[in-house]
Amino acid sequence: MKFLYTGIEVTDLERSLRFYREGLGMEVVGRDLVAATGGETATLRTPGGHQLLELNWYPGARYTPGSELDHLAFEVDDVETTASRLVELGGRVVREVEHADEYDLGYVADPDGIWIEVVHPKRRH
Repeated sequence: MKFLYTGIEVTDLERSLRFYREGLGMEVVGRDLVAATGGETATLRTPGGHQLLELNWYPGARYTPGSELDHLAFEVDDVETTASRLVELGGRVVREVEHADEYDLGYVADPDGIWIEVVHPKRRH
């Protein structure tokens, strides 16, 4: 298992990109539209750093102050097995496992409600 990144919810993606890029020197390493939510994500990293920060913007802003932490992401060998183990340990499934061409992924809330993304990228050879 490998910790991948922290995702935070933002109310204005462009404003947040400016803040993290100009204020903290982070670089955008990815940006994607998310069909499942209708939103958009931007992934940043500091030069030479390994930790990733994912900014998540959702239309209709479910955001409320204090809800900024959107999710923590972990790469796992088997999404379904890991999700089941997390449920046995007090978590609850908040988004069923999705099987896509590039990845398998699911979300389980921890006992306090923090969403944990478990993802298995499918490597193409």
